[in-house]
Amino acid sequence: MPETRPSRDGGAFLAPAGANAPVGVFDSGIGGLSVLRHIRTLLPNEQLLYVADSGFAPYGEKSEAEVVARTLAIAEFLLAQGIKALVVACNTATAAAVVALRQRYPSLLVIGVEPGLKPAALLTVTKIVGVLATANTLASARFAALHGQIAEASGVRFLLQACNGLADQVEKGALRSAATATLVQRYVGPLVAQGADTLVLGCTHYPFVQELIEAAAARATDQPVSIIDTGDAVARQLSRLLTQQALQRQSDEAGAVTAFTTGSHTALESAFANLLKVRLQVISLATPPDSERAG
Repeated sequence: MPETRPSRDGGAFLAPAGANAPVGVFDSGIGGLSVLRHIRTLLPNEQLLYVADSGFAPYGEKSEAEVVARTLAIAEFLLAQGIKALVVACNTATAAAVVALRQRYPSLLVIGVEPGLKPAALLTVTKIVGVLATANTLASARFAALHGQIAEASGVRFLLQACNGLADQVEKGALRSAATATLVQRYVGPLVAQGADTLVLGCTHYPFVQELIEAAAARATDQPVSIIDTGDAVARQLSRLLTQQALQRQSDEAGAVTAFTTGSHTALESAFANLLKVRLQVISLATPPDSERAG
């Protein structure tokens, strides 16, 4: 689900951004493209800046301090480009760093993502929900609080599954490989076998292997299994906040996407072409944003 808070005075000074300013979106790699595609569908006129911090991926294997430093560094870079809002299209970064981000830039509209436990709790019939996420997301205090609150309120049993290596497979573009299918089966099969009738995709990389997830679930049960992807909800929350702040871009022209990466520009260009059917030239950040200075 989207996780947001409107800006307030204080903290680092930011020059006011107008409606024509771009929206910044970032992830540790290409996973955030699953959120970007929903934003482009719902808000086609918005100018979008996307940063893939692939040179420091995967975030799921980094310490919380490292993720916080990277998040602040990327935010500082995007603010230098004049953004009016920031979408943290990464569950791990949201869990670890969204509080620090808002403390640093309290006047910035920030939209984070977190696993969709609430809609899953409303949807499940068996009262058993599987949550697929990175180890860091599942170990975070933010997730623990969300999990505890919704489990207590709903009586739903959440089965938590850390999917080590799965985001890496998506980053490699191995969306349908035998190795990826084996990983997915290893993580999904036991959840469904324990009665989960709803699976939460708790990492923005995972929607790109949703077909494999659905196939793995079908092999484990002949009952229907629902999949929760929060990308659309994030886009709708961004739209609501931009409208609330009178910051939606008014134009007859479609907004452009500009992309940056701290990793391979050709890899990100291929991801845009293969996953979003968008062809563009990615700008390499030869000197990545300075995480030590931002921290």
